Amino acid sequence: MTDANPLGTYLKDRRSKLDPAAFGFPLTRRRTPGLRREEVAQRANVSATWYTWLEQGRGGAASADVLDRIARAMMLTDVEREHLFLLGLGRPPEVRYRAPEGITPRLQRVLDTLDCSPAFIRTAIWDVVAWNRAAAAVLTDYSQLPGGQRNVLRMIFRDSRVRAAQSDWQSVARYVVASFRADVARAGAARNVQSLVDELCATSPEFAAMWRDNDVQGHGDGMKTLHHPVAGKLSMEFSAFAVDGRPDLILVIYNPATPADKDKIRALLEAAS
Repeated sequence: MTDANPLGTYLKDRRSKLDPAAFGFPLTRRRTPGLRREEVAQRANVSATWYTWLEQGRGGAASADVLDRIARAMMLTDVEREHLFLLGLGRPPEVRYRAPEGITPRLQRVLDTLDCSPAFIRTAIWDVVAWNRAAAAVLTDYSQLPGGQRNVLRMIFRDSRVRAAQSDWQSVARYVVASFRADVARAGAARNVQSLVDELCATSPEFAAMWRDNDVQGHGDGMKTLHHPVAGKLSMEFSAFAVDGRPDLILVIYNPATPADKDKIRALLEAAS
């Protein structure tokens, strides 16, 4: 049977699962669990009558601002907030970029199980926030860099060792700039990267020219060839994955293209042990 008022049903369900004490409301004289409609309305700064109509499916369409206030009033998670917008407006909410607070130990263990596959996790603005031993041995030892310098864009244009390792630096740089631009726009993070863009435009004419081109590109998978100073030529297949529940993070994995490439990576790891 189709729900004629899915938004109202969802709001009522979420409301019934909230603990009044956690929101500072008394527990006395409550006939049903959860918050009362007027309490949600009070926290969202909307009329109790209008909120009641919204739950009953007769209040008309709610604006994005009102849905956002209701989401905050109910302390919805990001996933719950997105679902609220999909029901109320037929689209997800506008993106709100937030700097990540790090990764969970479980996610780090996922990286560590990829023993001969360099892998790292980066943000939407291409800051590397976690990596495994293979990534440190093959790509960059991020632990030796200050936190603010662990940005892929900055390393491609400012680190001579990273630049020298690329088999076709020009193509790699264009790919990175175009993918970075797409990610930043998708994450709503233009203001967060303005200082980085200004810095690179001022210090790298090549970056400035590529940035002016306004190209955008996806970054799902592909091939990468590196010239490692110890291992020599390394060929790897790479894939990028969104981390479920963490839309701010991307997992990038480089798999050795051949058994010989895998042997070279293993030798680097053994030498570093």
